[in-house]
Amino acid sequence: MNRSRREFLKTTTVAAAALGLNLSEGKTYKSGTGKPMSILILGGTGFIGPHMVKSAQARGHEVTLFNRGKTNTHLFPDVEKLKGDRENDLESLKGRKWDVVIDNSAIRPWWVRDAAQLLKNSVDRYLFTSTRSTYADFSEIGMDENSPQYDPDPTAVDERRRLSYGEDKVLCEREARKVFGDHTLIVRPGLIVGPGDNTDRFTYWPVRIDRGGEVLAPGDPQNGVMFIDVRDLAEWYIHLIENGNTGSYNALGPQAPLSFAEFLYGCRAITNAHVSFTWVETDFLLERELRPYREFPCWMPAEGDRLGFQRFDLSKPLAAGLTYRSLAVTAFDTLEWYKSLQSERTTTELKAGITASREIEVLMEWHDKK
Repeated sequence: MNRSRREFLKTTTVAAAALGLNLSEGKTYKSGTGKPMSILILGGTGFIGPHMVKSAQARGHEVTLFNRGKTNTHLFPDVEKLKGDRENDLESLKGRKWDVVIDNSAIRPWWVRDAAQLLKNSVDRYLFTSTRSTYADFSEIGMDENSPQYDPDPTAVDERRRLSYGEDKVLCEREARKVFGDHTLIVRPGLIVGPGDNTDRFTYWPVRIDRGGEVLAPGDPQNGVMFIDVRDLAEWYIHLIENGNTGSYNALGPQAPLSFAEFLYGCRAITNAHVSFTWVETDFLLERELRPYREFPCWMPAEGDRLGFQRFDLSKPLAAGLTYRSLAVTAFDTLEWYKSLQSERTTTELKAGITASREIEVLMEWHDKK
């Protein structure tokens, strides 16, 4: 694909206008505070953190980062950086004041407990980045923030005993609320995607489709798919704290239901590659140990205890101002970011998704069966 981003946005926006589609790149929010805030971000140099820093700075806020100083240390030379460790060294946070803390890095509940206790007189609000994985059952369509979560053993916190990812995040939420009460803001994102995502869980699809040829498309074309662009998430975080929001919010998109067929054809629309999709039945794939979210990222069959996994009710986040870039913009920018990486990254197999050789084998088996 040789089109520049400017050319792509110009042509797709004109075409989308004729179809009544929204291809916006994001929303410019109005501030609810009227004054700059001081924001402490625990983490800040991984995937989502840098986008939050940029969004906060663009809104005129002052940012401080706290992390181990080992990841992307070249980023943000103009930002104050405090060094420490969530496990055993919070010393650099003592004796300081901020308006709000954004906790992106905690995956252990004792990390939240210790940070919240130390910061309880130093910040006004605690925003914790949780996860959709805190919900115990995805069998219901239209799940929302009040859907049942796991109920893990609370003694695991003091014992520093690790549970499952979802259970640990539930305990993280509880530890934040114990200290900050009604001044706690919990955000539960689903699959976070976009430029900078090294997991390749979304990146696989635009990269694979850009390669062209026959693409193995998994399961039922009408299965839903949900994700959120990291830039939309970051901008919304800043909007939430500017407006004083508290409570719990899911963070998923797009706004309107999106089928897997629409998702794949939407990715195809951003490339000039010659592509055809061959839809292969779910049972055929599962029999060959080809798994949702592994060999086929973003895909989850809508059945059994995963019936509602890709069908959340988004009423609350939408009412709180969450807006979305289009799939076209997210896919295009992700593909361009991937192509900009060093050759050793782009010449090896992606970290997620079926390998090229295995895809060919399965397609041959499928055609032989038919």
